Amino acid sequence: MEHRCGSHTVYQIEYHFVWVTKYRYKILKEEVAEQIRELVRETCEAFEIRTVKGVVREDHVHILTSVCRRWRQARS
Repeated sequence: MEHRCGSHTVYQIEYHFVWVTKYRYKILKEEVAEQIRELVRETCEAFEIRTVKGVVREDHVHILTSVCRRWRQARS
């Protein structure tokens, strides 16, 4: 586990995302899976989010990300 440091803080904020296809259809294969990987990489890079681990299966996607403090969970 890697901790990030601010001027007066030490923190580790991680989010685990899971996306599932409708009815768990096994459609995330070959080209589609590669497009999803590339889209996730581009999005994380654009928002300065580090991908700790990611897996694309045939019917779902798991992504574990580590974010800065400014990307904390929104309050309701």
